[in-house]
Amino acid sequence: MPAPTVAGIGIANLPNQRHKLVAKRGAHFTIMVVGESGLGKTTLINTLFSTELSSSKNYSRRHVKQLDKLTEVEIIKAELEEKSFKVKLTVIDTPGFGDYVNNRDSWSPIIDFIDDQHETYMRQEQQPQRGEKTDLRVHACLYFIRATGHTLKPLDIEIMKRLGTRVNLIPVIAKADTLTPSDLANFKERIRATIATQNIRIYRPPIDPEDMQSAEHARLLADAMPFAIIGSTEDVQTADGRTVKGRQYLWGVAEVENENHCDFRKLRSLVIRTHMLDLISTTEESHYENYRQEQMETRKFGEPKVKKLDNPKFREEEEGLRRRFTEQIKAEDARFRQWERHLIAERDRLNKDLELAHSAVKQIEAELDNLQAGYGRGSQRR
Repeated sequence: MPAPTVAGIGIANLPNQRHKLVAKRGAHFTIMVVGESGLGKTTLINTLFSTELSSSKNYSRRHVKQLDKLTEVEIIKAELEEKSFKVKLTVIDTPGFGDYVNNRDSWSPIIDFIDDQHETYMRQEQQPQRGEKTDLRVHACLYFIRATGHTLKPLDIEIMKRLGTRVNLIPVIAKADTLTPSDLANFKERIRATIATQNIRIYRPPIDPEDMQSAEHARLLADAMPFAIIGSTEDVQTADGRTVKGRQYLWGVAEVENENHCDFRKLRSLVIRTHMLDLISTTEESHYENYRQEQMETRKFGEPKVKKLDNPKFREEEEGLRRRFTEQIKAEDARFRQWERHLIAERDRLNKDLELAHSAVKQIEAELDNLQAGYGRGSQRR
């Protein structure tokens, strides 16, 4: 008789069960875009997810906000569905960053927002009832670099250092079609050298040694950083009659999804198609855990986070008030010192007059004594 076939106990079905749970529950993904105004952040997000999540902003009145000198944080939420799988997407925009002559501490609202989301999630985990938790922890941060052809600016270096330790940082070169291929390649090399020299942490896709195909793809993505990006939601006609997403120029069409023109497909693969789950798990297991460990080592359980005494948003106004207060104190001090000198001079004058009057009185008393003495001698002779 043939040996009975061993069907197993069913452990191999666990991935299928997990797939059903994930497919039913869906997923949520939070992405942050940081960069100067006018670099195409909104356009790239709309292109990346093939939908208009946010309308383009009007930058003609950007000078009106110059007096605010604040980096804002805007939250855009949407629900995307593809093949019956739903993803709750949250886009964090940061208008105002890098738009002013003095950009000192312009990164503080961004860094504070990232830390506050870790803090909020940690506080929810410490509650007795942990049902539905609000989770806006940033899973990926696209940092937009202006295509100058030189290297990273000091502002870029400062904020990228701070972002790299808190979030999965993915640098992108905005509007890469404004540079020639040779200039773009040299620009990439300079940025890579600066990132290495400044010890800036950026996201690196994990390499699985057991899967040669995925490992090669991960190396390809890592070598392409920073990604050179062209964003466009408009359909244009190419010379060979194809309709593609891109930008129309006199010399031809810059295609969004043409890998000979830009790295958009690589970026989309990294953020969505192949490494979205790793971005989420890295945020949970690395960045959030690092924040949680740091806070648990310095705070007691349930103790609120210590707020900074100085608010960077209003530090410039505070320093201006402090300068004006100091100037007023100096002016008042000078006025009091002038009064003091006047009082001392008046006291010296009065003392001198008093001394003169005292001398005159003594002289009169002496003359009076002399007169009395002379009158007494005259009376004795009579």
